[in-house]
Amino acid sequence: MDPYAALRFKEFNIFLGVRFAMVFAWSMQFIVIEWQVYTMTKDPLSLGIIGLMEVIPAVSTALFAGHVVDQKEKRNLLVKCILGFSVISLGLFLLSLPSLEASVATTTVLYAIYFLVFMGGIVRAFLGPTIFSLIALIVPKKVYPNAATWSSTTWQLASVLGPAAAGFSISWIGVHWSMCLILGFSLVALLNLFRIARKPILNPKIGEPVLKSLKEGIRFVFESKAIFGALTLDMIAVLFGGAVALLPVFAQDILQVGSEGFGVLRAAPAVGAALMMVASTRFPLHQYAGRKLLVAVFGFGVCIIVFGLSTSFLISVVALFLSGALDGISMVIRQTILQLKTPDHMRGRVASVNSMFVGSSNELGAFESGVTAKWMGTVTAVVFGGTMTLLTVGITAVVSPSFRKLDLRRDVEEHEAG
Repeated sequence: MDPYAALRFKEFNIFLGVRFAMVFAWSMQFIVIEWQVYTMTKDPLSLGIIGLMEVIPAVSTALFAGHVVDQKEKRNLLVKCILGFSVISLGLFLLSLPSLEASVATTTVLYAIYFLVFMGGIVRAFLGPTIFSLIALIVPKKVYPNAATWSSTTWQLASVLGPAAAGFSISWIGVHWSMCLILGFSLVALLNLFRIARKPILNPKIGEPVLKSLKEGIRFVFESKAIFGALTLDMIAVLFGGAVALLPVFAQDILQVGSEGFGVLRAAPAVGAALMMVASTRFPLHQYAGRKLLVAVFGFGVCIIVFGLSTSFLISVVALFLSGALDGISMVIRQTILQLKTPDHMRGRVASVNSMFVGSSNELGAFESGVTAKWMGTVTAVVFGGTMTLLTVGITAVVSPSFRKLDLRRDVEEHEAG
């Protein structure tokens, strides 16, 4: 198959630019917030609270968001999501004003940051399903797998540059102007989004009662062994392998490498993932997909353990880089499964369940990491998380032989033919 098939569609290239700008802004914002909050509190639990503040609204509104996405026009809904993010970015920019920090109590600023992160969780509940659904309306079915790979690659590339830019911008221009830069990227994404035409609504059940719609989406995911297996495996691995949430602690207190080193550490996994995703456009992963996914997640757990035990900056960077490369394999396989196995009229709801399983587990994993770090120490918490990831892979391989034997070659051939 043509590795550049999806890139031959103009609107898809515009879509990739919008997604890059948004992910860059969002990942940069999260890093700047982590740095600011830990600098204010010097408490690893505060980093966990950031994750908790985003995961609560993301999980609680995810299913409803999926229903809305399936019922509404996707381009304009994405416009509203980016507008919401821009308002939140503006609020964080104002909260980081030096004059405000000097005149307002630290706890007040901290609670205001938590509130804006909470609102961001609501926006993200709608953002993910909208983006997932919009892809299917921009490119034809026969290039879905290729489009999913390029979309995931763009996500990871932005995740490479966002954290790195955050680390260096904190050092060069400070937290306040870093927030201004984030706001600028969100506005660039918004303006470019209008270059994509409005899309038709393909759902044959417009106006369907909310509860009936939600039950249908949940039932579909749980009855699809391929989708349910991939989401469950990745959710637990991300939940317990969330070492990146503790990177400010490693950068400031263990490795002592400052904000620049923090940016490098935060970007290392995304660099590995982006390179692996680019490679996957030429070497597709759909053959023996289940087996490859299990191996990738197992290797991810090993890398997290190595990172937790390391006292060398170089070894830590390499371990995070390899963890990202293996996570990139996992992401490409999972996105391919979702694109191939999900009917068009259910993409919003399935993507919402995916965000509950996987997307929100990043923040819930951050909370788990913060709590365990407070309870058993930072290094022990990271090693514990990696060990739990290894156990999860082993249990999945034993109890689900059908998932272990999953192969997507026939599904890809059917889409390429039709």
